[in-house]
Amino acid sequence: MSAIPISLPGGYRFIPGVDQYSAGVAAEPGFRIERVRFPEPLPLKQGFRRIREFLEHASRPLAAFCACELRSPAPFTEHGFVEFNNLYVGTLREWGLFIGHLNPVARSNVCPVLFPPSEPSFHAFSYTVPDATAAASFIVAGSAEAPEGKGPYRDHAVCLGDTSPPAILQKARWVLDEMERRLASLGFTWANTTGSQLYTVHDIHPFIADEIVKRGAARHGLTWHYNRPPVVDLEYEMDCRSVAHERVAI
Repeated sequence: MSAIPISLPGGYRFIPGVDQYSAGVAAEPGFRIERVRFPEPLPLKQGFRRIREFLEHASRPLAAFCACELRSPAPFTEHGFVEFNNLYVGTLREWGLFIGHLNPVARSNVCPVLFPPSEPSFHAFSYTVPDATAAASFIVAGSAEAPEGKGPYRDHAVCLGDTSPPAILQKARWVLDEMERRLASLGFTWANTTGSQLYTVHDIHPFIADEIVKRGAARHGLTWHYNRPPVVDLEYEMDCRSVAHERVAI
């Protein structure tokens, strides 16, 4: 994989992924990425409207929208996930964000086990801002334990249906490797990250030191969300980022 720059005024490059999201984004020279988290998840339509208003207030074009983090009520079936993605992608197409057939916007989409939203919602979003002196910033999209773009996830998932400790370890190793592949495609390593997020309901304590910390994936700590990945039978997901400017939209 190699990252593709998009034209100004977007100000970022992206790793081509699947129709619903890119595998990651990084600010181009002269720009930085800022992340905004909502206090509570905003339903999809309301969230898109709020993001549009936020960008207008910040004097940034829609093309500056580069990544988002979603929360869904429960894991989708494969068919349900396709239907949801068609709805989500429809707005990105309306905003004119696609580069030909490629979706440049990175994404994670996970499902809280406790206190889930009643419908798919925005948890956070990120956008670019001009900054001539900015340090490098990037966001690696979420990935669970199955390669993307190869058909149904369950046909390629690591240790499908097995949630034993050895299987969870294998899933974690695959996801960590995928994070490193995406980081490398953007020109970075774990050493450049400012935050790492993990989404699983399974016990990671037996391998957190040897598999996560020793790789450098928790160099600033690890945010563990008691969430499931977005598709039934997937069990472990991560994303990571380097973003110096983060805030909560009160």
